[in-house]
Amino acid sequence: MNRRLLGMLASFLAASMLLNAPGARAETEVDVALVLAVDVSRSMDPEEQELQRQGFMDAFRSPQVHDAIRNGMVGKIIVTYVEWSGVDYQQVIVPWSIIDGPESAMKFADGLGHTPIGRLRRTSISGAIDFGVKLLDQTGVEPIRRVIDISGDGPNSSGRSVTAARDEALAKGITINGLPIMLKRPSGFGDMEHLDLYYKNCVIGGEGAFLVPVRERQHFADAIRTKIIREIAVLPATPLIQKVQAEPAINCQEAGGGMYRWDRN
Repeated sequence: MNRRLLGMLASFLAASMLLNAPGARAETEVDVALVLAVDVSRSMDPEEQELQRQGFMDAFRSPQVHDAIRNGMVGKIIVTYVEWSGVDYQQVIVPWSIIDGPESAMKFADGLGHTPIGRLRRTSISGAIDFGVKLLDQTGVEPIRRVIDISGDGPNSSGRSVTAARDEALAKGITINGLPIMLKRPSGFGDMEHLDLYYKNCVIGGEGAFLVPVRERQHFADAIRTKIIREIAVLPATPLIQKVQAEPAINCQEAGGGMYRWDRN
């Protein structure tokens, strides 16, 4: 073997050792890769959509969220913000962004304020989950946990079965959390009275999965901040749905899990 080839081999081995060193891996590690998947279907009025967007902006500007990130095992996360409605509409509003302190968190929040909010027809939770799974394969980092955060105000009404999408995501080790928005009383075809129970039984899942229902407009920002902190900090799983004497039966398919093609929009 000539000297030139030996030199090339030595350089290759040195580079491999450098890339596999603990310090190099630490550069690409994050506590969590978080997809914020936000419903912008027309069932939500413009004021609700604005409250939702502003709630996420306020969360990433809050010292409590900054502290939660700093106190993680690695001390940084990667997050992206996606708007979704029907099965064919998922739009990345802010791409994958590393957040490792107040400055980068503020920059992420500012990015949310620079893009108009869409309003489209249909509600495909399954489409949002499938899109989130694809995004989680494109982070370019090594997350300790992978999470899809679904917020919405209705059941799955287009696309494939929501439970099929959920189960495939869980099989990949992804956790799905929920923010069911319950600001209005059901008033039409496609509305759902017990949306929190639908999310509990049909949408969320995985290690430490939880949901935070939003029932009052004034609680929107607090609910979002609480949820983000919990997703970052991995707090002990405690039920956030108050127990009732008898929960109504929830059929994930008949509730709009892809079997029916209706929507209240």
